Amino acid sequence: MVGRLAGYFTARFGRLAAGLSAAWRAVVWYAREVSGEARYDHYLERFAAEHPDETPLTEAEYLRRREEYDRTHPNTGCCC
Repeated sequence: MVGRLAGYFTARFGRLAAGLSAAWRAVVWYAREVSGEARYDHYLERFAAEHPDETPLTEAEYLRRREEYDRTHPNTGCCC
């Protein structure tokens, strides 16, 4: 009886832990997407697909170029 009970709680705890882990991964993914932190990762994926024989920019170079682009191309969609 004790073995069956222990197995029951172990299985329930395992499902709970898996569910919490999946929820945490979803929260982290969402936060990275909203904050823009995942932009470099997306750049690397796209660069590898389109330019397999070339070396991508480092993260620092990418961020510098991204900031320069944002500075020279202001958002003109604003109504203000």
